[in-house]
Amino acid sequence: MLPDLPFDPSHLLIGGNWRAPDATLPLINPSTGDTLCQIARGTPDDIDAAVTAAQTALDGAWGQMTALDRGRCLARLGHIVLDHVDLLAQLEALDVGKPLSQARADAIAIARYCEFYGGAADKVHGQTIPYLDGYTVYTLREPHGVTGHIVPWNYPMQIIGRSVGAALAMGNACVLKPAEDACLTALMFASLAREAGLPDGALNVVPGLGLEAGAALSAHPGVHHLSFTGSVRTGQAVQKAAGANVVPVTLELGGKSPQIIFNDADLDDALPFLVNAGLQNAGQTCSAASRILVQRPVFDTVAERMSAAYRAKTVGPAMDDPDIGPLISHTQKDRVTAFLDTADDLALLAKTPLPETLPTQGAYVQPRLFGPVAPDHRLAQDEIFGPVQVLIPFDTEDDAIRIANGTAYGLVAGVWTQNGARQMRMAKKLRSGQVFINNYGAGGGVELPFGGIGKSGHGREKGFEALYGFSTLKTVAARHG
Repeated sequence: MLPDLPFDPSHLLIGGNWRAPDATLPLINPSTGDTLCQIARGTPDDIDAAVTAAQTALDGAWGQMTALDRGRCLARLGHIVLDHVDLLAQLEALDVGKPLSQARADAIAIARYCEFYGGAADKVHGQTIPYLDGYTVYTLREPHGVTGHIVPWNYPMQIIGRSVGAALAMGNACVLKPAEDACLTALMFASLAREAGLPDGALNVVPGLGLEAGAALSAHPGVHHLSFTGSVRTGQAVQKAAGANVVPVTLELGGKSPQIIFNDADLDDALPFLVNAGLQNAGQTCSAASRILVQRPVFDTVAERMSAAYRAKTVGPAMDDPDIGPLISHTQKDRVTAFLDTADDLALLAKTPLPETLPTQGAYVQPRLFGPVAPDHRLAQDEIFGPVQVLIPFDTEDDAIRIANGTAYGLVAGVWTQNGARQMRMAKKLRSGQVFINNYGAGGGVELPFGGIGKSGHGREKGFEALYGFSTLKTVAARHG
């Protein structure tokens, strides 16, 4: 059962007003299979109204607000979010199936994004450029205008924070299309933004299906920049639709992130990172540590210790706060199960036990650890998006680089070694948007630019790079003699 909310979850937020939709969709609790509530099935007309409202905000109060005042508004929003962390965490746990403590961490993270971008809003400066005698040349950073944000179901709060937060800081007006599987915290965040004083129309939320509301947002001629996080196939469709309007797109499309364990690694330090980075959010993480590359002298030790960690994990409903909750839906469960059906030829090292008391209609998958696995096996090449990790042995540093770079993805990588020279060599040779050395994730890293190469996408979010991405550069050349 949902807690009391300051809005009707079946409504859309457009131009500062909560609107009843023409049709609704059921929102399912993945822990139990029960229907939580009805949500809006947004239409192309709803998207059009939201884009119009965003443009009106740009032409009015929001567009006239100074960078300082935008920052203060975001900072207020961050404080208000912190006052509602428990409610946001509960909504995320019910909606996504994320264990309650992990959901709480995400609620704190979206507050941190608001604080960071609130403080950065008036600190994005242009440059003066030495030029010909009699000229003064300078650059300006200006908002794109109306930005579209298509957010997935696995980390709604974090991804809203890193994209919407940065876009608002730069003075854009946003139309947010949350995933139909998980949109409650998006609606709650928008409600809190109104409380913080965000002008009407600066943030609009239109839940709905990707093929309807998402496609309409991607192709809308009134949208000036798009941010999409999700699958490669959908990202390609978003980019193609935006390309017809010559609109820039930031794409974050997932990965097959390697963790590289050399024989001099501090395993006491590394192994908790490795297991948690693979099983957090039931493996439904774009940067999940799904491939563990292990140098042969320590392979058996790593396999034994990771297997013990798997067997000690707990699985259960999100509100019970286990280590691992359900997948987002039975559709996702079927997808992960299809991957596991191709693993009959692999050695299964460990499975996390499932309690007999699990709700029968919940979308649970038993976490599994396989190894040794060939680098070209499907489980080592494709993004599974479930609680599955594979161990891949390697011999030399060159082997590790070849295997790590041997997929179509390039989002995040981890290197575990005490050899300083090797650390630097690996960091330079890995094809990846982020490389972590003797750590992984850096505590969420709001300040750290994030994005990939190859089929992991392009563009960067988080940190100051996101502010540059959510702005356009104008050069002014004044001839004065």
